[in-house]
Amino acid sequence: MLDNARKICHLLPEAVEHIDGFGHTSFRIHGKSFVKLTERSGLSFKSDRETQVFLLQKEKFFKTPYIGHHGWVSIQNPHDGDWEELTELIQEAYLRAAPKRLVKEWIELQKK
Repeated sequence: MLDNARKICHLLPEAVEHIDGFGHTSFRIHGKSFVKLTERSGLSFKSDRETQVFLLQKEKFFKTPYIGHHGWVSIQNPHDGDWEELTELIQEAYLRAAPKRLVKEWIELQKK
């Protein structure tokens, strides 16, 4: 799971990997987390309320403990087929946390 998340996140402009004192890995942009990986929650990502409501209707997603009320969604043990959808969700999470300059840069990269 960590390797797949790294492959996705390291392609995002200025995204950095951070490991906290508990050994949890997060991916951040300018100090703002957009993806977290923990044993308890699996892979968690920042979403908006509409996306969160939609995803929580699917059996494999659940509200992230402690931060779910801020729109965070988690998936435990994603399967190979889940990574296409997760790539899009992680990219959206990045765009929610990134400064406008980087959002614009990302949009330009996607046009090429």
